[in-house]
Formats: sequence, C-alpha cells, structure tokens
Amino acid sequence: MDGPRTARLVGTVLRCYPARWQRRHGAEAAELASLLISDGTPAGSIAWSYLAGAAREWLTPRPGRRLSAVACALLVAVCSLSVSAGLLASARPARA
Repeated sequence: MDGPRTARLVGTVLRCYPARWQRRHGAEAAELASLLISDGTPAGSIAWSYLAGAAREWLTPRPGRRLSAVACALLVAVCSLSVSAGLLASARPARA
C-alpha cells in the first residue's frame, strides 16, 4: 500500500462486507487495491467502489433467502385472504 492511512482506509471499507465475503475474497481484494494504488488509482476511488460493492453485497438476496421470502409472502397473502373471507362471511344484512 502507499501508506498507513491508505491501508487503513481500504481495510476499513473491506470490513463493511459480510463476513462470508471477507473470508472468501478479502485478501484478494486488499491485494488488488494495493496494486491499483501503486499504479496511480486514487485510494478514495477504490474505497468508494468497494463501499458500493459492500452495500450491493448486503442488499442482494442469497439463493437460500429467496425461498424464505417467497414463503413469507405466500403466508401473508393467505392470511390476508382468510381474514377478508372471514369478514365477508360474517357480514349479515342489516335489520330494519
């Protein structure tokens, strides 16, 4: 790295990624950042790019979560329909 401040900046941004990503790609990403900085790429630009990647990694659903999200949505839909059907069934004509 170019200096301790640059190393600290990139290291801090890399810690924003999920732990599973850090275990798999952290060392490679730090090495890539070091090479880019030595080639003249501004450290702030690299940090910003890594920060955007970390946000994207946190917000992108994993395949295992997609199924649970669909199941939850179906459960909410079924509950909503059953409550609506229950209200309609219990509605009686008004007595005069």
